[in-house]
Amino acid sequence: MKRLKILGVPIDKVDMDSALSRVADCLRQKKKCVVCTPNSEIVMLAQTSGELRNFIETADLVVPDGIGLVLASRIVKKPLSERVTGIDLMDRILAYCSENGKSVFIMGSKPGVAEKAAQNISEKFKNIKFAGTHHGYFKGYHTGVENSTEEDEVIEKINAAKPDVLFVAMGAPKQELWIAKHRDRLGSNIIMGVGGSADVYAGEVQRAPAAYQRLGLEWLYRLMKEPWRYKRMMALPAFVVEVIKRGEN
Repeated sequence: MKRLKILGVPIDKVDMDSALSRVADCLRQKKKCVVCTPNSEIVMLAQTSGELRNFIETADLVVPDGIGLVLASRIVKKPLSERVTGIDLMDRILAYCSENGKSVFIMGSKPGVAEKAAQNISEKFKNIKFAGTHHGYFKGYHTGVENSTEEDEVIEKINAAKPDVLFVAMGAPKQELWIAKHRDRLGSNIIMGVGGSADVYAGEVQRAPAAYQRLGLEWLYRLMKEPWRYKRMMALPAFVVEVIKRGEN
């Protein structure tokens, strides 16, 4: 699979179909595949976090989640065909699992959210198999306690359920760093950080209207809904400026 580098961070040159094909191959071969879905903010954070950069570099599939990465790829003259958003790839994976008898586990979000997301997903995909769910508010994540017993119990619960696919909904970059720390302990074939997707499936958060999605302006819709996030949103223009300035690939 061909990769390009944007600000030194590798991104796979995939579209939605080829990304799903890679995931399906890993499931058929029972091969572990870590899926990373960076946007421009994550690429900027990787400039100063060696741990995050290493996670992206060692991920088996790195899809261009944000419109900023598509714009940057054109600047470095190695254009990506389309952005592959994490929530849309998650939806395609869920459909594949439903059609092929693969089981799913959602871990993350506030207590009750993963369960609600699983219920709604089960209504959408009638044949989906849920191996289980668990919230993300355990020691080792929110409290910063290293190697906590509670965190070990969560990992044991996931492995005991033997899900084919594990979706980690902790938000970036915490979910990426958590997966990096525990990837060797987790037995699932597919391990993917999905950010706030569980909240969307649970109906806790409304996704941007289709028009915003088509134009790659979901960030703008979110900014209008949550103006206090403006500091994080500033990563997009800063990212584009940095790509133009460096002109590297």
